[in-house]
Amino acid sequence: MSKLTKNQKAVLAKYDKNQVYSLQDASALLKEITYTKFDASVEITTNLGVDPRKANQMIRGVVTLPNGTGKVTRVLVLCTPDKENEAKEAGADYVGLDDYITKIKEGWTDVDVIICTPSVMAKVGQIGRILGPRGLMPNPKTGTVTMEIGNAVKEVKAGKIDFKVDKTGIIHAAIGKISFTPEQIAENAKTFVSAVLKLKPQTLKGTYFKGATLCTTMSPAVKLDIKSFTE
Repeated sequence: MSKLTKNQKAVLAKYDKNQVYSLQDASALLKEITYTKFDASVEITTNLGVDPRKANQMIRGVVTLPNGTGKVTRVLVLCTPDKENEAKEAGADYVGLDDYITKIKEGWTDVDVIICTPSVMAKVGQIGRILGPRGLMPNPKTGTVTMEIGNAVKEVKAGKIDFKVDKTGIIHAAIGKISFTPEQIAENAKTFVSAVLKLKPQTLKGTYFKGATLCTTMSPAVKLDIKSFTE
C-alpha cells in the first residue's frame, strides 16, 4: 500500500467519507479538501431509482445555472446566411454551414455546443455519426435546434447545460469551479437538483432520488443530505 501524501493526510483530517453533509457544509468542505493548482471543476452526481431502458423513465433535460459553469463554452452555430449576424451578435464563436460541416467530416470537433436552425437539420444529419458519440448533436429537446438562435447562444454562454441519465440510473454534471464561493456552488447544485426532481416520471414506483454527491476533478466525493435541499 502506498504512503499517503501530505495533501491526502490533510483531506482525511477534515473529511469523513461515511458522513452525510448538508449542501451548504458540503460546498464549503469541498473547497477545503481540494488541493489542485488549477481551477478544478465541481461535479454533482445523482443516483436515481429509474430504469433508463424504459422510454418513460429516460431522464433528460436542461437547466441554466444561476452562477454559470465557470467554463468558457465554445459555440458553433450552423445556419443559413440570414441568421449569421444574429448568431455573431449573441456571442457565437463559430458561425457558418457547409464549410463547418466539411471541417467536421474531416475530424474537427473543437467546440462544446452546436446550435442550428431546423432548416439545416438535413445537412447536420450527415455528420450525426460524428457528433452523436461526442454529445454534440443538436436536439430540439435541449434547445439547440431552434429559430431563436440569438437567445439559444446567450443561454448557453450564461451557463445553460443539458444532462441525461446513463444506463445505470446516474447523472453526472459539471456545475461550477472550485474558485466559486461555497454559496455559488450550493446555489448551482440546488438549481440542478430541482431541475432533476421536476422530471420525476409519474409512473415511477419506489424512490426516485436515491442520493447525491459533490466532488471536484481530483477530490473525494462528499455525500449530500438530500433532505437538506430537496424539501
